[in-house]
Amino acid sequence: MTALWRRDGGWAWAGRMMRRLTLTAALITIAAAQVNAEGRPELSLPLACEPHKTCFIQSYVDLDAGPGVRDFSCGTATYEKHEGTDFRVLSAEAAKSGVPVLASADGTVKGVRDGVTDIFAKQGDPAAIKGRECGNGVVVDHGGGWETQYCHMKQGSVAVSKGQAVKRGERLGDVGYSGLADFAHVHLSVRHNDKVIDPFLPEAVDGACQRDAKGAGMWMPSAMASFPYKNGEILMSGFAGEPPDHAALETDHTRIVPLTPESPALLFYGRFVNLVAGDRVRLVITGPGGTLVEQFANPIDRNKASFTSYAGKKRKGELWPLGRYEGRVEIVRDGAVIAASVGTHDMR
Repeated sequence: MTALWRRDGGWAWAGRMMRRLTLTAALITIAAAQVNAEGRPELSLPLACEPHKTCFIQSYVDLDAGPGVRDFSCGTATYEKHEGTDFRVLSAEAAKSGVPVLASADGTVKGVRDGVTDIFAKQGDPAAIKGRECGNGVVVDHGGGWETQYCHMKQGSVAVSKGQAVKRGERLGDVGYSGLADFAHVHLSVRHNDKVIDPFLPEAVDGACQRDAKGAGMWMPSAMASFPYKNGEILMSGFAGEPPDHAALETDHTRIVPLTPESPALLFYGRFVNLVAGDRVRLVITGPGGTLVEQFANPIDRNKASFTSYAGKKRKGELWPLGRYEGRVEIVRDGAVIAASVGTHDMR
């Protein structure tokens, strides 16, 4: 201890130098972080909607360079070689009213395309969209080698032109399903010097993911808060008088046969995205007199990007009793409920 107080100040000087070096190193680290982030755009949501009510994320960037798939949180909410984030709406019918696609950051329009027909890829001719898989779209240059691309917009909706300056939140067009699309959505790609960047994990190296990632990545905090990571979600649920058709719901999510006292069946259904092999769906219906249906389905055999399931019972002669009916649907993974949705129906 006495050496610290030598008259020549040797130890005290050394202590001050160590503190200065430590502070300098910290400042260099902070400066390096600022340099690394300099010019990188902070992104807002690319469409105007109500998160988890009228819009959902169906697919993230695939970070796996091999034949497998891996999203930024080490899950499977993506597909092989997917290079963007898909923000979907409930159906093609939902897109008809005009769901604005918005610029996620300030920039200059680098390129546009319009005139591609809105038609689900499975129903169209692949040759007709070869080289135009993005469909109707816009590319925005944010400077410093950064750009965003917005794909599958509605035919005739593109509202900007090449060379035009745009501000964050400015309407570029509307959500559609042109190009290589099986559902109505906007596909957002982020690139830096032509390299695909996952906006949820921009620092990813060699395809490494980060389970339970806590950072906002390139997103504004409010945008990240609107879309916390989900690998398994219920788009909608409700009562029906006949079994719903999965493909028909992608065209029009309101195409549900209403439940009435005369309905041939009493059903409760759920629409899902990103189910994982082994997940189970539980459906329960209660009504006048107690529990009517309780179904705990077998584990699904493979990952499913989208899925519809229902449970119920057929009417036998008499009309369905009047009163309130309640339905509940759950996604059960590894014995735990990871998502649930409830609905009611007043039979009159």
